[in-house]
Amino acid sequence: MPELPEVETVRKGLSALVKNKTIASVEVLWPRIIESPEVPIFSALLQGQQILTFDRRGKFLIFKLTDYDLISHLRMEGKYEFFDKEPILDKHTHVLFHFTDGSQLQYHDVRKFGRMTLVDKNQSGLYKGIQQLGPEPRPEVFLLPAFEIGLKKAKKAVKPLLLDQKLVTGLGNIYVDEALWEAKIHPEQPANTLTKDEIGTLHEAIIDVLDRAVKAGGTTIRTYLNALGEAGKFQQSLHVYGQTGKPCQRCGTPIVKIKVAQRGTHFCPHCQQLQARDV
Repeated sequence: MPELPEVETVRKGLSALVKNKTIASVEVLWPRIIESPEVPIFSALLQGQQILTFDRRGKFLIFKLTDYDLISHLRMEGKYEFFDKEPILDKHTHVLFHFTDGSQLQYHDVRKFGRMTLVDKNQSGLYKGIQQLGPEPRPEVFLLPAFEIGLKKAKKAVKPLLLDQKLVTGLGNIYVDEALWEAKIHPEQPANTLTKDEIGTLHEAIIDVLDRAVKAGGTTIRTYLNALGEAGKFQQSLHVYGQTGKPCQRCGTPIVKIKVAQRGTHFCPHCQQLQARDV
């Protein structure tokens, strides 16, 4: 699943490939991809729009157009492919953006879970899915005091709490596992039992892991490629995710995999021990 680093890499790729291009027409081959407005209106409104730039909020990709914001969520396996000429169409191609210069951008989605929504210019921040997001994982906006308050209010396990995007946005299954390993915190540790030192360490780990993943172009699991057709390289730096049975790089204990909130979860049973604490 594309997480924040992968979506950020897609944003950069699309900016390099299609920024300033003008949309001649749009074909929607799988209508459920489009949340709103209705498909004929969606296609009609996009005709003649220029792509001015690309933004990202959490895992949402935002096309900034002449008169609209196009919000795109890739979900499980959504991806964009650019064709300068002679575009290839396959059974997983669901939306086609034809540009006035003859090039084409295609949205592909094997599972068809991705969604697009067209809203008025600069109104993407009011979109329900974006309104509910916590701060981006950058030190200037992801502030430790607010993070600590949020953790102390929650009795649920720390991993699913981080996955819900409200305390900080952009963390998916891979990067939660990696951040918790870096902070030496068990994924099932109740959030409100974390110590002040653990919270500070986790805060730093989240920023560090996502920053390194963005710089590496994300993590390629199975077939994920960015908009430039390139595979990310962060999988070469994974400490726990997908490392079941391999020795922990810190202590040598074999990494184990369990289910936490119905998600496959990897951790070191020696470095990340579940602590029994009174609140």
